[in-house]
This record gives sequence, structure tokens and C-alpha cells, in this order.
Amino acid sequence: MMVYDFLIIGSGIVGSLLGRELARHNKSVLMIEKHVDVGMGTSAANSAIVHAGYDPQPGSFKAKLNVRGNALWDHLAAELFIPFRRTGSYVVALSEEEKKTLEKLLEQGRQNGVPGLRLLSEEETKQRLPGISPQARGSLFAPTAGIIDPFQANFFACENAVVNGMKLLLETRFEDFLWEEGKICGVRTNRGDFYARWVVNAAGIFADEIMHKAGVHPDFHIVPRRGQYVVLDRNSFSWDKVVFPCPTEKGKGILVTTTIHGNTLVGPTSENVSDKFSLFTTEEGLREAIQGGKRLVPGWDVRWIIAQYAGLRATLMPTKDFLIEVGEVPGFINICGIDSPGYASAPAIAEYVVELLKEKGENFELKPDFNPIREPRRLLKHLSPEERRQRVALSPAYGRIVCRCEEITEGDILAEIHGPIPARTYDALKRRTWLGTGRCQGGFDFPRVIEILSRETGVAVEEVTKKGGSSRFVFGSVRGEHHEV
Repeated sequence: MMVYDFLIIGSGIVGSLLGRELARHNKSVLMIEKHVDVGMGTSAANSAIVHAGYDPQPGSFKAKLNVRGNALWDHLAAELFIPFRRTGSYVVALSEEEKKTLEKLLEQGRQNGVPGLRLLSEEETKQRLPGISPQARGSLFAPTAGIIDPFQANFFACENAVVNGMKLLLETRFEDFLWEEGKICGVRTNRGDFYARWVVNAAGIFADEIMHKAGVHPDFHIVPRRGQYVVLDRNSFSWDKVVFPCPTEKGKGILVTTTIHGNTLVGPTSENVSDKFSLFTTEEGLREAIQGGKRLVPGWDVRWIIAQYAGLRATLMPTKDFLIEVGEVPGFINICGIDSPGYASAPAIAEYVVELLKEKGENFELKPDFNPIREPRRLLKHLSPEERRQRVALSPAYGRIVCRCEEITEGDILAEIHGPIPARTYDALKRRTWLGTGRCQGGFDFPRVIEILSRETGVAVEEVTKKGGSSRFVFGSVRGEHHEV
């Protein structure tokens, strides 16, 4: 019977970075994920911002880990070739009263140790932010904030952990704990039982349910907080800043931000919902996002919206803070309530868990063959003309464009289907290559992508899905069984 050192439940950004940190050492690691691909839960829909750290309450886990995590992203992004850029961010006051909030945030940020914060006058704010609301009265500038590709950050971290020895089981759903003499010794799943000395709860929005099965904090629970967003066509509207309104009791507010890929993102709303599967947008929510975005930056048109989506934040009540514990129940590591600024904090959370384990007497030795570098599989469009010619000569599939908007080739797609964590769905390819995210939103490419997935994975066209489960594209042929897509 195989007994792993660590078993991680959940492949979001926190689980993936912790898996990589554990794989750095002399530890055997198993990660289980109920979805068909990594990072499809809480980490899949967010604002793609590495927050500076002025917003969390001083003394909280969020404050400590946000600032530390922010500082770790430069080195991490360099090792894993994660698209990451420090743009700085602005919190804009739209009234004299809101300027008092900026002063409070400045003081909070200084207490939290955020470097470089400063207040900008109305004149400097409008000079730096052409297109900002004429009602702007000043702003708080945080130079250490940045933007990131959240999908690739999550995937690249998990892939690097796998390459360095972590075992990943997809479509493997946690059902219960296995116990031995009052200690957690493994988990029961839909694919059988797995044993480990430590079981890590990194299950995002469902972390409270797993925590309760372990018998800890029955009075704590996660309230799913839905955020709705709209995405603007980058060819219709160009905005290269990260701008927040003044925060309220509901959160940081509806921001207008650039993204790594050049689109403008507007959102999120903040709605407490009872259903942890409420990943749909609503007319009211989208209207709120649009109105909030226009309140900050009025010069864009709703006709430029090319996509909309919703995500859920795992807000832990009643503390509204991160909950990170090692050994409260023997054999159990609990990482719960990781909502905003969870993405910024994730590298520090992984680091902190390892430190807690050392305090518990766990011995860590660096593996001499650990490779922290994830060599990028560069898309053809990112190569020089000469490099393109060489690659197409070696593999003609790179000469066939599949996604016109984003210039993704068949060769780019094949590289991901046959990568260390193989892409098996349309959305898995979308997150890895950015195909289907342009103005046509996949209208041109998806029939060809379905055909490629079917051919390369050996499944029928009717079994190819968008995101696993029952999300099939094709339900049968209208021209006979052998008609090509």
C-alpha cells in the first residue's frame, strides 16, 4: 500500500503552489482534483490582479500574507515564465468625503508594510489617468500592484510540480476521510482510497465542508460571494491602468483594469449567494458591473463587450480572514477561506504552511534534482519570423491557423494536448493558449478544435466537451455516422 507524505485536495492556485513547494523537497505528493482539469474552481474566475496589500485589516492573516506574497511573485513568475507585470494600481476618490477613505487606506497600507504608497492630488490623478471620471478628486497609488495571467499561473505551477514528481489525479472527487486511532490517514474518493501522512484541504469554495468532515470549526462556514464581470474587445477600447473605486463593506468595488492580454476587464459585483454552483451571470449583476465601471471610466460603450463571466469568492464567516492550520486534527492541514487577496497571497501561503510543518517537526530536505524552471512552450505568434520558419519546417501543424483572433495554430494546440498535464477539453486549451477569447469568442475555431481533440485523444466527436461532464458540443450527426465535422 502506497502511503504518500502529502495528499492535497484541490488544484487551484494555493494547492498548486503548495504542491510545487512540497515537491521541491524530499516528499512524495499526491494531488486530487474533482474536475477534468486543474484550476477550474475558485481560482478560475477573478480579477487577475496581484494586490499590493493596503486593503486587509492590519494584523490579519490577509495583511501579512498579501504583502509577502506580492513580493514573491517576481521570482516565481521568472522561474515559471508566468505572464506578470507590475503596473501599479489606483484607488480613486470621486468626492471630498471619499478622500478620507484614501487616507485610511494609506495608513492601513503603511501598517501592513506596503512599500511606495502615496496620495495623488486631483490634478496628478487626472494627468496619470486620462479618461478617468471628471468627478475624480484624488487617488491612492500603489506601485507594487500588478496584473497576471491567472490561468497560466495556476497551470504552470501545477505542471512544474508534476514534472518534479507530484502525482496528479483528475476527475477524482473527495468523499470522506480515512482514520486510524484518531488520526487522519487518507481519503476516500470516487476512484478508491488513498493514504497519506498529511492531508491538505485546499478545496476553495468547498473547503468548509471538508473542514467540518475533519471535525474542526463547525461554527465557521464559507459564504459564496459571486462576482460578475464583463470583458471589452481590446481593438475597440484601450485602457492600460488598474483603477479601483473606494472600497465599501461589500469589498474592493467594481474596478476597471487592463489585463495581460490587452483586454479591459470591468467588475466584479459582490453578491452573497446560497448555492456554491451559482456560476452564472444575471441581468441585474451585469447592469451593476457596467454602471460601476462607467462611474469610474465613462468613455466606453457596452457594444464593445465580447464576454461576461462570474466567479465565486470563498468568504469565511464570521472571521472574514484566511484560516490556515497544521495539525489541529492529527494529519490534517487546513487552508480555508481564501478569498481576495488570495491570488496575491498564494505563494506566501505555501511558504507559511511549510514553516508550520517544520515547527511540527516535519523534516524537509531539498531534492538535488528539483528543477524550478518551467521551460515555456512558446506560441508561434510570439516567435521571430526566422524562428517561425524553422518551427513550421519541423512541424507543418504550426503552419495551420486554427484561431484567427488570437493567431493560435494547430501546432500550439497539439503541444498542449500532449503536454505533462494533457489538455482534454476546449476550455483546457483555452486557458493554456488563449484560443477562443477574441472578438468571435471561438465562433471560428471551435469546430476545428473539436476535430483535433477527437483525433488526438481517441474519443468520438460527440464525447468532446467544453469543460468536462455533460458540456458536449455535438450530440449526433445529421448526415450520417461518418460525416466529418
